[in-house]
Amino acid sequence: MKTRLLTPNFFSVSRRREFRKGILAWYNAHARDLPWRASRDPYRVWLSEIMLQQTRVAAVLEHYREFLRRFPTVKKLAAAREASVLAAWSGLGYYRRARMLHAAAKVVVREHDGKFPRTAEELRSLPGIGRYTAAAIASIAFDEPIAVVDGNVERVLQRVSGKRLAGEELWRAATHLLDRKRPGDFNQAMMELGAMVCTPRAPSCLTCPIIELCATRGELAATLKPAPQTKREIHYVLDFRNRDRRDREVFLVQRPRDLSLMPGMWELPELETANGGNPLFSLRHSITVTDYTVRVWRNTLPAHVPGKWIPLPRLREVALTGLARKILRKAETLQSG
Repeated sequence: MKTRLLTPNFFSVSRRREFRKGILAWYNAHARDLPWRASRDPYRVWLSEIMLQQTRVAAVLEHYREFLRRFPTVKKLAAAREASVLAAWSGLGYYRRARMLHAAAKVVVREHDGKFPRTAEELRSLPGIGRYTAAAIASIAFDEPIAVVDGNVERVLQRVSGKRLAGEELWRAATHLLDRKRPGDFNQAMMELGAMVCTPRAPSCLTCPIIELCATRGELAATLKPAPQTKREIHYVLDFRNRDRRDREVFLVQRPRDLSLMPGMWELPELETANGGNPLFSLRHSITVTDYTVRVWRNTLPAHVPGKWIPLPRLREVALTGLARKILRKAETLQSG
């Protein structure tokens, strides 16, 4: 006896056909004009998928363009120094992605003559490429008929079915609905629908192209409470000096290379406590479930503090932490972009 994942009517041949037709027609008319959709170059598809992991589209756009300017091909990326790759990635966070991106580029050049594997199974052999990313690249760049499941697709499938699908159930459901003639467009349509219409909160059901097929037409009842935000206050020193009349420098320290979080990245020196008085400025910064209040102080550091004076024009080439980049932009020492 076969296990039914969704309602029988939804999985009927006619319902599947209606679902595919509706979502692809909507995508044809309403897909966002994103730079990585301009071609099916696997290098660009791969780069966008890695950048978009755990990062909002708006935050990725300029980084994507700048990264391609610096490393227009996988061979250029493979030949680059890791520090240059991290500098180009700075501001996107989760820097392990950049290191795996660099490692995968080297494998593609060394073992595949600069050409990406064409199947999801082969793509998963590359560093940093898991099941979702492999399926996305294979379907979008090479038309392999394979479904994807990310957070957006998961939300669409659960609301359409009215069930809390999980794990392999989600992948089987996504595969069952897949349009095998246009797998790349269908996968992008599912993700786009989840991002733009079937949003986590207040979904726009009245504009949904598949509302007549949806079991919930809105939000499923919550089963888990969101993790509570932890609040912390941290303090950093912003210290400048003038090397000559034209060149100004800022003092930065490098994170130890044996840390699990952002090893080898550059940041401002941290103070254990405030020295009294008023900070130069404050800002907010969030990482996962921690909400930081960041106080920045204009101080001169003791001579024994290990670090390096970096000329302001060179800051764009330095692998800065996202918070350091945010502070330096606030201080108007680093241009946006």
